[in-house]
Amino acid sequence: MSDTTTNTTNTTNTTITTGTKAAGTAGHRPEEPDDFAVQIADSVNSFVLSVHEIAKGDEPGSAISLLLLEVSQLLLAGGRLGAIDDVLPEDRYEPDTGPDADEDDLRQRLADLLAPIDVYHEVFDPYGPADKPVPCRISDDLSGVVTDLEHGLVHYRAGRVSEALWWWQFSYLANWGSTTTAVLRALHSLVAHVRLDSPIGAPADGADTDDDGLTDEQLGQQAGELMAAELGVQGL
Repeated sequence: MSDTTTNTTNTTNTTITTGTKAAGTAGHRPEEPDDFAVQIADSVNSFVLSVHEIAKGDEPGSAISLLLLEVSQLLLAGGRLGAIDDVLPEDRYEPDTGPDADEDDLRQRLADLLAPIDVYHEVFDPYGPADKPVPCRISDDLSGVVTDLEHGLVHYRAGRVSEALWWWQFSYLANWGSTTTAVLRALHSLVAHVRLDSPIGAPADGADTDDDGLTDEQLGQQAGELMAAELGVQGL
């Protein structure tokens, strides 16, 4: 189990306070969430539910626009987590939450929904050594973010509020913050290409990691047609 010891949480604008309810099960007192914790949990839960709903594919014409909105809203919650001091959980070690939810079905449904624009390029660390952009998949990234967020939701629903906030803060800084930022850039780029009437270029060599039988030119054309159809503008 991971060591979750961190600094106390006390900032000028936001202070994490987690009082306790009456004693519950032996060895655990459910925490009473303050307004900040409730707002973060609501944002996290809303994102998880919305991504699952979008992935059903009932409204494919609005999928990219809705994902752009949901990712933007999640990053606002992440920014709030990153702006406060380190959250200090009640326990030194993270309680066992059991196996994480299997989101492979979500990943596959997103991949089917977003083809052929699922693959994009990203530089992992803009302040690190100069490196070539690497191919990523929106479907992989979003399903991974959902897994991270659901892990914290298990703690929150069990009354371990400070543990949930610690996990969301840690995983935002270590993983899903950079991942959702990259996805936001990709989704924004797609919308901007169409709205600004700028052709979507074919992926560079190696970008499409699956052998789908399409040439780079065909893949780029399909991406342009998909975005044009969604946003109701003339094809690129």
